[in-house]
Amino acid sequence: KYTEFSIFYYWINSLGRKTSIYNRSENIHIPSGAENGTATLSYDHRIVLLEKTSSTGTYYCKVKWNDMQKVGKGVFVLARGTGYKDTSYGWEILVTLTVLLAALSITATALLLWKRKV
Repeated sequence: KYTEFSIFYYWINSLGRKTSIYNRSENIHIPSGAENGTATLSYDHRIVLLEKTSSTGTYYCKVKWNDMQKVGKGVFVLARGTGYKDTSYGWEILVTLTVLLAALSITATALLLWKRKV
């Protein structure tokens, strides 16, 4: 009775709205002598590139038999409009420090020259 089942892929957005992505039905043939055993089958589903930031949410897979269903734990996907950007300020700090030291150096030199003349 477990040879016929359906696979459903869906996602739930941040507002709790469920959206179906893809589903398919399967009918697995069990060879003679392999009955009453446990089998594990893998089914992959590739999600195309997420084009909108509204694609953020948790993606699930559900398998449903006639009298039972199993739902995966889900995978959370965060979609961003511009991609991930590291918030490193290394260059800004280096340029600011260089300009500050140059200004102090010029000021100190000018004060030394002015004091020498006085």
